[in-house]
Amino acid sequence: MTATLTEALLAPDTRPLVVTDCKALLEHEVSGLSGISGTAVKLAYKTVITFRADHIRYMLDTLLPQLTEELEPYWAEFGASDDTEFGTYLARHGEKVSEALLSVTDARGRASSRPVIVKAYGAVRERASKHVVAALPQVGSLVQKYAG
Repeated sequence: MTATLTEALLAPDTRPLVVTDCKALLEHEVSGLSGISGTAVKLAYKTVITFRADHIRYMLDTLLPQLTEELEPYWAEFGASDDTEFGTYLARHGEKVSEALLSVTDARGRASSRPVIVKAYGAVRERASKHVVAALPQVGSLVQKYAG
């Protein structure tokens, strides 16, 4: 196991692959949503990509260092545990991990000067934790693919 997630996920030759896989995971998760909150997320996602087609990739690349930093303590705990699947480990700590990851996007949202993006994020933030928790097994698998 690599010593830190930063070393593994942000290495120059690995980072673009991680961003591509993160984008694919995000698109998969968004497409699978249903109900009122799922519709809101899909609308927000569409609003963002309509505003700027490459914005999701750009934001994933921009936020990856902070997201990695938030996952780092969980990675260290996972490495010291008997667990073999990081996704399962993250899911067991779901709400706590979700809020740690969302703290990164919350900060970015507060700092944004783009009203359309801020409004789209605000529309989905209240229920975002539920969606992040649901995706944690896949997030963990993705991380472990590059750092494991």
